This record gives sequence, structure tokens and C-alpha cells, in this order.
Amino acid sequence: MRWWDRRRQPFDEVTYWALDLETTGLDPRRDSILSVGMVPIREGVIRWGERAYTLVEGAAKVSEAGALGVHQILPGDTATAPNEGEVLRWVFDRLADCVLLVHHAPVDLGFLKTGARRHRYRWPSPRVVDTVRLLQKLEHRMERLQPYPHPMPRGLDAARERLGLPSHRSHHALADALATAELFLVLRARLNVKYLRQLL
Repeated sequence: MRWWDRRRQPFDEVTYWALDLETTGLDPRRDSILSVGMVPIREGVIRWGERAYTLVEGAAKVSEAGALGVHQILPGDTATAPNEGEVLRWVFDRLADCVLLVHHAPVDLGFLKTGARRHRYRWPSPRVVDTVRLLQKLEHRMERLQPYPHPMPRGLDAARERLGLPSHRSHHALADALATAELFLVLRARLNVKYLRQLL
């Protein structure tokens, strides 16, 4: 299918993989990936039974991050986990012919692209939907309808609360991937999105 035909696809004819990375920091050149969570959306429905989650090998990374307090990951938890190269291949295989769905794309894309270069993998160049950009679109729509709307929060937890979604376990890759998928579906409905091109 040509790229312009793909953009005209109805949104629910596309498979999305909501992804979240837990990392030791925000700089992909210096920091490391601790865990990856992915949740697919097919035909407009979250397929929780197809969820995917893995830790990434490296006890040293955990102590760097103080991850026990933030991510609830113990140093021993990562001892037998797959290495970064194996995990990235696992992620990229899932993104083939799918849309990558993330909350605040620059962070996750930075780690994925840096990892691809480090392991000499071909970057799969998925189409990317960022829920932060969708929040911005919703805010702009509200500005046209209300004289002084409250700005839409950009944080995942705060945005979910504003839109009436329940709280969830933060700083866990799989929980945050699910939270992103749920937020995406609410934003899609609020924005009355019918085609993929409206999301990109």
C-alpha cells in the first residue's frame, strides 16, 4: 500500500502498538533502558491478551537509577533478562507494518533510535502517534469552543485524570503502555478521528 493510501486508512483498520520504556534517565546517549511494555490496539480495541513485557539485562543499570524506589525493579530482577539488542529486535519485529503509539514521542524515539544505531539495526521507520500531540489538538479545539479553557495537562497521569480515566500504576512499562492506549482511545473519540491521517 502506498504511503498516501495508508494515511487515508480508517483509524480502526490499523494496528497500533502502545509502547512505554522505563529508563535510568532521559539521555539515550548516557542512560539505559530498564524495561519495555507494549499493548496492541486492533480494530479499535485494546488486546490485553497480546500484551508484551520484558526487563532488560543489567543489574548495574538498576543501581544507577535507584530503580527500587522509582520503578520497583530489584537488581536481581534483571540478571536473567534478555540484553538490549535482543529486546530491541523484539520491539522492532512487533512494529513491522504497525503504528507506534507513545506518550511524548521524543523520549521513547530517542532511546529506540540510539539503540538501533548502537546495535547496527535498521530503524523500521514506523508511523508514530503521540498522545501529547493529540492533547494539544484537543486543547486547540477547546479554545475555539470556550473563551478561557483550562489548558490540557501534558503528563500522562494528569491528562488521564482530566479526561475521567482511573489512576494506574505509574513507572511500570506495561502499566504505562496500557494507560497510553486507553488515553489514545479517549482522545480519538473526543477529536472524532476517523482516519489515520488525522492522528499523524
